[in-house]
Amino acid sequence: MAKNLLIVESPAKAKTIEGYLGKDFTVKSSYGHIRDLVKSEDAIDIANNFKQTYEVPADKKQVVSELKKLAKEAETVWLASDEDREGEAISWHLFDTLNLKEANTKRIVFHEITKPAIMAAIENPRKIDYNLVNAQQARRVLDRLVGFELSPVLWKKVKPSLSAGRVQSVAVRIIVEREREINKFQSEALFKIVAIFGSGRQAFKAELAERYSKQEDAEKFLQDCMGADFKINSLETRPTKRSPAAPFTTSTLQQEASRKLGYSVSRTMQIAQKLYESGHITYMRTDSVNLSETALSAASAEITSAYGNQYYQQRKYKTKSAGAQEAHEAIRPTYFNNHTINGDNSEKRLYELIWKRAIASQMSEAQFEKTTAKIGISTRKEELVANGEVMKFDGFLKVYLESNDEEDDVQQDDTDNAMLPPLTKGQLLDLQEMSATERFSRPPARYTEASLVKKLEELGIGRPSTYAPTISTIQNRGYVVKEDRDGKQRKFRVLTLKGSNIAKEERTENTGAERGKLFPTDIGAVVNDFLVQHFKGIVDFNFTAKVEKQFDEIAAGLEEWTNMIGNFYKPFHADVQSTMETADKATGIRELGIHPEKGEKISVRIGRYGPFVQIGENASDDNKEYKPQYASLRNGQSIETITLEEALELFKLPKVVGEFEGKQMKVAVGRFGPYISHNSAFVSLPKEIDPLDVTEEQAIELIQEKRKKDAEKLIKSFDEDPAVKVLNGRWGPYIEFGKQNVKIPKDKDPQALTYEECKALADADSKAPKKGGKKFAKKK
Repeated sequence: MAKNLLIVESPAKAKTIEGYLGKDFTVKSSYGHIRDLVKSEDAIDIANNFKQTYEVPADKKQVVSELKKLAKEAETVWLASDEDREGEAISWHLFDTLNLKEANTKRIVFHEITKPAIMAAIENPRKIDYNLVNAQQARRVLDRLVGFELSPVLWKKVKPSLSAGRVQSVAVRIIVEREREINKFQSEALFKIVAIFGSGRQAFKAELAERYSKQEDAEKFLQDCMGADFKINSLETRPTKRSPAAPFTTSTLQQEASRKLGYSVSRTMQIAQKLYESGHITYMRTDSVNLSETALSAASAEITSAYGNQYYQQRKYKTKSAGAQEAHEAIRPTYFNNHTINGDNSEKRLYELIWKRAIASQMSEAQFEKTTAKIGISTRKEELVANGEVMKFDGFLKVYLESNDEEDDVQQDDTDNAMLPPLTKGQLLDLQEMSATERFSRPPARYTEASLVKKLEELGIGRPSTYAPTISTIQNRGYVVKEDRDGKQRKFRVLTLKGSNIAKEERTENTGAERGKLFPTDIGAVVNDFLVQHFKGIVDFNFTAKVEKQFDEIAAGLEEWTNMIGNFYKPFHADVQSTMETADKATGIRELGIHPEKGEKISVRIGRYGPFVQIGENASDDNKEYKPQYASLRNGQSIETITLEEALELFKLPKVVGEFEGKQMKVAVGRFGPYISHNSAFVSLPKEIDPLDVTEEQAIELIQEKRKKDAEKLIKSFDEDPAVKVLNGRWGPYIEFGKQNVKIPKDKDPQALTYEECKALADADSKAPKKGGKKFAKKK
């Protein structure tokens, strides 16, 4: 048996490290956390200084058993979990659960998986840092208390099965408030004047700085320019330069991978984790832009070798975010001479992005010559301005150019020239044409996953390890959706002066199209408003940022974690009890108006199965027989923006669209969206088909398509009970036994199953112990 047992978090990392250490080391994985807070009332003992009770989950018992056995046989146990607070907590859980002794336990950390880094870590072991453990404990306990106490309030006061979280609720608030800003925004139309001088390769654009709100003023400007002389009043040429961006932190990697590669925040972290565990990059959860002296030397050698001395310029970056740990490094390649790696396409693309960013950060500035020409008009006092830029030395741009969130929003008619033709002061110019184009002011942009991470970081909310899970959670809970939405057609006016004639035309453009943007759902908005009203402290940006600073202080040993939790919990718990007793139920109800024919009130609100419109009041003691009419909102509609006219349209459904095989086909909208019902069967409508526009032919086609798919799905049915079927599912064949879905063992052939075997498997499945749901801690 090997003298040393080294425990890491993941099997991929274990495999990489084992190759470096030789026969004296056994390297094993804990597969992440090996224990968690119990899901019962005993999880946190509030009366006993927030003491926690942990358990080893069923799926980790075998791992723990094996590690205990190996730890007993080893002379020294090395805890090599990640170097952040989460990693430190994992080491502490291992130490405690495996009953390790301080005398033969060593804690090591490294931020890259290379042989020199691993050997250096083993030569410099330390003890478990309990300040870091306490900071992680404080976060875990605070988040459990908030989640477990707030969720039942939401169940009672908003809707069953909801949940709340400290950081997640703030993220939802950011998205809800941005959506409301957009809804309130009033677009302003202004006319932009652009002139084109010269012709062919000598042609260039110039723009008027002023914008006109009235078409008459824009037209008057063009009329005054008819037959005017255009002369260069001034010509200024000056050198400019551009510097490279710092190497990646977790946040900037997530943002840039979203912009350049189209990756979600969680996907970026999954790929980065693989790259780290394979030894290709340094640790991917960091808020530092610092590079080690070793990395700086390696970057210098690679840049001078690949591009030449003139491209190298050493830079040391300072991290701006509060609480950043400068001892850590930015995300960089472990070996700068590897311009690419072996791996799947996504791994290669992300690695190359990291390599380019890190290399570019140590390269020379890009140098440009910028020319600005101011053009006088003989008939007006205003000047037109033409800008041109010529690159004199590419520097870091040879490798990498940072993207930004606004790139998609740039207007099509950009008036910057790549290069101006030779010009001289006093030169007269030939006007080819001049246009006044109506342009509309834009509302604030909706958040993408990447720009939301940027906002959270700016506000000091969350840390590198929390951005990805926060964004995944708010989507999984149904408070936010990430989706594409089609824009709307909008008309705009263009006036064009050519020679002595001004042509007027009306053109059409698509506006408001969204790609991969985050939208709040109705339930997300209602939950947010309820929390803002009753638990402002929890969703307050300053409070959440202050909590993060307190975690940092605990990690630095400057604050006792139980005091911090105690100061938070007492007023919070009082708010929970008060809200449970006094708060009204939240539905987000909004009155839209009066029905034009019935004279009854029309309103919209959140119900058990989502948002709906209601005609009439609910039944009262005076009129118990009265029943209001209900209609579900359609995809893309919101209780905050739906109009009375749009609401009335919803009551045109259900409607009969024709007959098929002697039975009516009806289109309706249900809990899961619009559908066609025919002969007791239901067919969902695709998103692109408006339920009000469905034709008889389309309905028949969709019904036949569904039948075909169902036939391909069916493996076997039984005469003994038509409700029992063997079906092909998303994850392979399974048995549908009435309302029960039953997994088929691997040694069974689905096509050969008998009815008796299906029944036996269903009986065994129903008797098997199920995983328990969440239980909430009793108030102490």
